[in-house]
Amino acid sequence: MPNADTALIVVDLQPDFMPGGALPCHQGDAIVPAIDALLRTRRYATVLATQDWHPPGHASFASQHPGAQPFQQIDWFGQPQTLWPDHCIQGSAGAALDPRVDWNPVDLVLRKGMHAQVDSYSGFRENHGPGGLRPATGLAGWLRERGIAEVHVCGLARDYCVLWTAQDAVEAGLRVRFLWDLTRPVSPDSDTATRAALERAGIAID
Repeated sequence: MPNADTALIVVDLQPDFMPGGALPCHQGDAIVPAIDALLRTRRYATVLATQDWHPPGHASFASQHPGAQPFQQIDWFGQPQTLWPDHCIQGSAGAALDPRVDWNPVDLVLRKGMHAQVDSYSGFRENHGPGGLRPATGLAGWLRERGIAEVHVCGLARDYCVLWTAQDAVEAGLRVRFLWDLTRPVSPDSDTATRAALERAGIAID
């Protein structure tokens, strides 16, 4: 029987984050079969997916900053902002949920990154915006209404969107397990720092 108080969050499993995509994660496609198999087990009573869903010309795109290059960092609303290649444009094939996965068990698809001037890594909060605020997405309340006390997170990218989602879940008062083998990073060089961040937050790593 599924554990009624535990939810699975599949983060940004989209073609643009796969090898050959606009913003590929290292070996991102390797986790797709296992995540598909996990969803088919119906192990979780509640499953949700996040979906990066940027308008054209999003402020996080390097193409919107003359002279800037992808992966360069700038100051944005008083915080460091990585500039990315144009990716996950609303309605594009690269922004779709990966078609190799059976998404029928998913109860909610939460689209993020839709504010043209604010980036969004986490499923729980936008990145820093005007006034240094990080507006909530409403996900924490949605989970509380369903009696969820623990979340397991997987997907892409390990060092950005999955990490921030896990950290914000802790801040929302949830127990969190990070399904390490069902994540992949933008850069594998980040793994040591990611593990250290998870440990500081008290997040269990499976």
